[in-house]
Amino acid sequence: MTIQNSFDFSLLKELFDNSVLAWGLIACGIAQLSKLIFELISNKKWRPEVLLETGGMPSSHSALVTGTAAGVGSVMGFGDPLFAIAATIAFVVMYDASGIRRSAGLAAARVNKLPKELWPSKPELPLKESLGHTRLEVFIGSVLGPAIALPGIFYIGSPLHLLQSMGLL
Repeated sequence: MTIQNSFDFSLLKELFDNSVLAWGLIACGIAQLSKLIFELISNKKWRPEVLLETGGMPSSHSALVTGTAAGVGSVMGFGDPLFAIAATIAFVVMYDASGIRRSAGLAAARVNKLPKELWPSKPELPLKESLGHTRLEVFIGSVLGPAIALPGIFYIGSPLHLLQSMGLL
């Protein structure tokens, strides 16, 4: 038995040729970047750290899962079981973001307001409060995802296709 030390570039090629994955991630990234603009408009502050935070307008998780689900539906067909799985996961993620994670963030905010003297040992406070999203933040993210992913898939294609059309590969 020999151990092969070569990397399988066909796997890498497949990843870079997956337009659904690429445009789902691009939708997520654009949603995350737009949080910077929303922060600037709503709070009049330049806070680049919002790029690494959860919560806020719009939901980048919602953009990711709806953009990916719409891409799977457009490529595989909306009657395909893979679209059903993608859509189901999208609904679970969005429900979780606006329900459970939001509730956990609201509870953390209340715990953070409690006097430190109430704790028998020194707690690691403050707890993270911006965990989830409002329904509006989830809705905007869920519209943004397909609005970015579908035109990208149809008009630009995968990153590999884009590099090939530019003559770089």
